[in-house]
Amino acid sequence: MKPAILFAAAATMALATGSAAQAKVRPAPAYDVTEKSIDTLRSDLAAGRVTAVQLVTAYEARIARLDPRLHSVIALNPQALAQARAADVARRTRRVPGPLLGIPVLIKDNIESADPVATTAGSLALAHNVTGRDAPLVARLRAAGAIVLGKTNLSEWANIRSNHSISGWSATGGQARNPYNPRRSTCGSSAGSGAAAAASFAAAAVGTETDGSITCPSAINGLVGLKPTVGLVSRTHVVPISHSQDTPGPMARSVRDAAILLGAMAGSDPADPATARADAMGHDFAGQLSPAALRGARIGVMRYAAGFHPETDAVFARALDTLRAAGATLVEIKAPPPETRDLGEAEQLVLSTELKADLATYLASTNPAKVPTRTLADLIAFNKAHAGEELSLFGQEFFEEADKTRGLADPDYVKTAAEAKRGAGPGGIDRMLAEAKVTALVAPTLGPAWLIDPVLKDNFVGGGAGGLAAVAGYPHLTVPMGLVGGLPVGLSFVGTAWDDARLLGYGYAFEQAAQARRAPRLDETAR
Repeated sequence: MKPAILFAAAATMALATGSAAQAKVRPAPAYDVTEKSIDTLRSDLAAGRVTAVQLVTAYEARIARLDPRLHSVIALNPQALAQARAADVARRTRRVPGPLLGIPVLIKDNIESADPVATTAGSLALAHNVTGRDAPLVARLRAAGAIVLGKTNLSEWANIRSNHSISGWSATGGQARNPYNPRRSTCGSSAGSGAAAAASFAAAAVGTETDGSITCPSAINGLVGLKPTVGLVSRTHVVPISHSQDTPGPMARSVRDAAILLGAMAGSDPADPATARADAMGHDFAGQLSPAALRGARIGVMRYAAGFHPETDAVFARALDTLRAAGATLVEIKAPPPETRDLGEAEQLVLSTELKADLATYLASTNPAKVPTRTLADLIAFNKAHAGEELSLFGQEFFEEADKTRGLADPDYVKTAAEAKRGAGPGGIDRMLAEAKVTALVAPTLGPAWLIDPVLKDNFVGGGAGGLAAVAGYPHLTVPMGLVGGLPVGLSFVGTAWDDARLLGYGYAFEQAAQARRAPRLDETAR
């Protein structure tokens, strides 16, 4: 969501006993992890060409060498090597391996893990929030054999504190930067996950989105990012904004890697009623991928969501040619349905109301000895008391607005939430799909990364592809479609609820045909 100085960073680092900033630089390992896919890592692990311990060591060394310029990783997991040793033992003793056995991944620092690392959401108020519990999505990753390498930086409070914030900045982690050009933004709020995955600091990363927070950083960091259907992945023990729109999702360097990660994370959770249907959706998203998925497909082109930047439009035109060559029939959609008008104001009310309620529920679940702030009002007061560290670059006007809301039973909220969901979903995306007789919609995700500017703040170009999917709770996939001035831009695929597998299939077919992703040249940009 677009609506990251180190006062307590030392406390957080001490809890982690091995943050990115404190990681010791080891000699360059023999195994090069740069741009390695999950399939390649799995094959090399199985063949004995590398061990999980060597992978963790290699990724940590890469982070120590390159991340001081990018600030993408808040803390490394001091138990990662122990987890890697256990994975190597499991492989040697021929226990049935999970699909991610020995694969290191990074998770956004608003997602809890049972490791001795704080879950801070980027805020100094949560600097001691070591909960000792795994979010269900993390538990599923561990069950699949994944190693939690550490936590990634983010836009503080997932970019909900202020409408005039700087994406990628948190008081805990500092300013995350784009690996293609560190003077430019890595977007938010999953800023660190985007930069770290693009920089090959892990096999892949997990982000979260309320509106744009997976797809924006994925697009401008040259990644595949999927905001799943709300309810496909559990939100339990994830620092919330909105139960209507929040969802974790995968961020990776290929569609297949994203599909593998999603398959490990997805599933029903009794503590999250939205996930009741998740198990029925299956888990083998990667197994359904085919380079022929676009043959005979009818795809709607959201022309109204383009036209904001000539250079991006040129890359988009080539992407449309690629879709046609892959067998898709394209149908122009020149304007959104009337039901989608004025959704921005409605979304603002929904998010502000749910933020106050949902955040209070989360804070109540934490240890008061470690997290004295128990309400949104407490957080507002904390920020004022620590204004030099928390409020020096931008304010907290959205927090203050949200604190004035009247709760989830407020008739205005109830009415607005229902209307917004209906307008974005059945009256918006579903109507466009039906009237154009198409199975998915495409548009540029947004323009290229903008310069980081503490005076003018964020300067987005475009970004109209995913708002309806965010409000509706529908899936939105972005796939690299090319470069503009050396900076990545993404192609968005949007579909109806629970159509995640179809979108991944279309994205995979496009990716295989376009071959558009180019890796950042970290050894140059890190100078």
